[in-house]
Order: sequence, then C-alpha cells, then structure tokens
Amino acid sequence: MKVLVLGSGVVGVTSAWYLAQQGHEVVVIDRQASAAEETSFANAGQLSFGMSSPWAAPGIPQKAVKWMFQTHAPLKLRPSLNPAQWQFMLSMLANCTEKAYGINKSRMVRVSEYSRQCINNLQAELQLPFEARKQGLLQVFRTQKQIDDAAKDIKVLQEFNVAHKMLNVEECIAREPALARVKHKLVGGLHFPDDQTGDCNLFTKALVERCEQQGVQFKFNTDIKALVSDGDKIRGVQTSNGLEVADHVLVCMGSYSPFLLNPVGIRLPVYPIKGYSLTLDVKNDADAPQSTVMDETYKVAITRFDNRIRAAGTAELADFNADLPKARRATIAESVSSLFPEAGNLDTAKFWTGFRPMTPDGTPVIGGTSYKNLWLNTGHGTLGWTMGAGSAKLIADLISGKQPDIDDSGLDVSRYA
Repeated sequence: MKVLVLGSGVVGVTSAWYLAQQGHEVVVIDRQASAAEETSFANAGQLSFGMSSPWAAPGIPQKAVKWMFQTHAPLKLRPSLNPAQWQFMLSMLANCTEKAYGINKSRMVRVSEYSRQCINNLQAELQLPFEARKQGLLQVFRTQKQIDDAAKDIKVLQEFNVAHKMLNVEECIAREPALARVKHKLVGGLHFPDDQTGDCNLFTKALVERCEQQGVQFKFNTDIKALVSDGDKIRGVQTSNGLEVADHVLVCMGSYSPFLLNPVGIRLPVYPIKGYSLTLDVKNDADAPQSTVMDETYKVAITRFDNRIRAAGTAELADFNADLPKARRATIAESVSSLFPEAGNLDTAKFWTGFRPMTPDGTPVIGGTSYKNLWLNTGHGTLGWTMGAGSAKLIADLISGKQPDIDDSGLDVSRYA
C-alpha cells in the first residue's frame, strides 16, 4: 500500500521508517527544505521515558497564578483573542484532577516505556550518529515540597516498573559531579538510570538517509494545503505541487495538524506550547553535566551532548508567535548558571524557539479517525523525541492491520468526542 506521511519531524520520519520496514510504499511531504527543521530542531535532547508526565496536574492552577507574577517562571501566558487558546486552557484545567492525572500519566508512561524498547532496538540495528548517551536522567529538587510532590509520580513509576531511585544530595553529586559546586542549593533528586540523551535533529536527519535507502521518497519544499475526502475515505492530499493520492494518509504535523483536520470535520485539541532552548559549547568538562539534569524549580532540562550543552524549558501560551524575548532567555540562563556556573559561555549561546504540539491531557494522539484511511500521530507536546519511536511503531502496526505490541486504548482522537 502507498502511505503519505505528512510532516518530517522526528515523529514523521520514524513513522516512515517503520512503515517502510513493513513493506509499504512511503512518501513523506514537508514544507521545509529538509527534515527536523521545526520542533525537532533544537529541543531539550532528553529521552526522558521515566519522566513522562502531563503538564495538567493537581495544584497546577494555583501554581500558574503564582508563576504569572514571577520573573523566572516555567509557565507564561500571552492572552489572545484566539478561541483555541482559551479552549485549550479550560480543557487543561479540567484535567488537573487526581483521577485525570493518574489516567493521563499511565497512558504516557505506557507509550514512553514502549518507545524506550523501540529506540534501543532501532539503534542496535542502525547505529545512527546522534551524540547519544545512556547515563540516565537526574531530576534535582531544591525544596522538600518538591520531593513530597514527587510521591504521586513514583506511584505510577512503580506500577509500570520504571527504574528509579530517590537520592540524597551526596548521591546526586556522585551521579553529576559538577553539582558539588552548588550542593547547598539542593535537597535531593530522583534518578532514572535507563533514560538517555541525544540530539534529535541529528537522529532524524540520519534516519532520513536510512529511509531513502529503503525506498522512502521525501518531497521537501512542498506545502500541504488540504485533505481531499471521498465519502468515508481520504482520496489524497492537495499540495503546492498538485494532488498526491494514496491508500492511507498519516498526519504527523505537530501543532499545525488541526489546521489540516478541521476542514474535514476532525476536531483535534492540539495547541502550540512555545518552548525555548539555549545551546552552548562546553568550556570545562568537569564543570558540565554528564547527562541530563532536570531542574524541577525552573522546569528546565540541561542536557549534555559531546561538546555542547542544550538547556531547554519554559511553556508559553502565545499562539504561533515566534519571537525570542530576552526574558525567556534569562530564565533558562538562570537555571544553567545556578546549577552549572562554569560549564560554558552563556553569552554566546544560540537561542531558539519551537512550538510543542500539546494536548490538554498531555497524551499524544495516536490512531485512526472517522475516515477509514486517515491516521494521526501527533500531539506529543514536550515528548516527541521521547515517544517518537514507540508511537511510530504503534501507528505503523495499526495501519498495517497488525496487532500492536502495546494496548492502544485511550490514545486515538475519539477520547475527545
């Protein structure tokens, strides 16, 4: 069968790979000149399988009000007249209950843990160069309350047998020796030994080459204009280069997915949560992180590549505003300088922003639709890199009519009906 994959971020390219492996003729379409040029370009770099959690959680509404008045806050709001923004916020608030949090986190961990298996198998087979490290992830706490609040996450981790360990300050330093400089700022940490790091952009571009070797065709510099429906099926996709027809269509367009789906009657509550990152060269290895350190206070992930550090964070509701405010840069820089003051030169760091495709419950949308041959693999929020391989293998199996390796219930768009 011929499958059109719309979007060439990490989710689209991994989906194309697994579809090609299952014998399909695959064509990937993207408006950019090459793969991974948008949200997959300079994300946090953390494969944080164990850290997968919804932003909608008990206590977040109260915290959000407080954050509005803080200079360095993990969440910012730029109110607009866009109804999608307000609908998203109301839906997210509705998910800030203990019951909803438990359901949503369990779904996310289910996909993430499967993704761990998939990317490990993929890397064992292909040996892709993306500056990968397998030294775990350390979530550091600066207050006792942060440790107490982690209890509900640990319960879900135990349920899914996710490897983790609470650490005291000295044990945190044993994992990340550079933290010895700032031990007085820490009260403990939560370590995920099986989590990994790597450059998502490098991974995706390397996988494109392998996809092409398997016969996958990439059509870049091609605008995706509309889905062309025919009864209960999608006949094809109208592009800037004409109509592309196929047996199946898979939408992996991140935050832009709703614009394509709304005209054919599919309401997808995906909203662009703006995130920022700084990329700086390592100045001194001994003063730099060795893997990923998640600063719970600022919600900033600080990740080590070979000779670079990537610090990423901030969730900003600002529609598709792509500007780079100095205040957001300052928040990420504050987190890095407070934990790793001698790691690198922040003054020359590269500042970037991208739109994370967030659902109000935090869980990606993976599965079929009301059209027999239209499929979705989108809405991964901050975890597209983490969940990419697992969600791609899952959707490839569903399109191929195969029994998936994990339970796919509660993942498709029908949960919003």
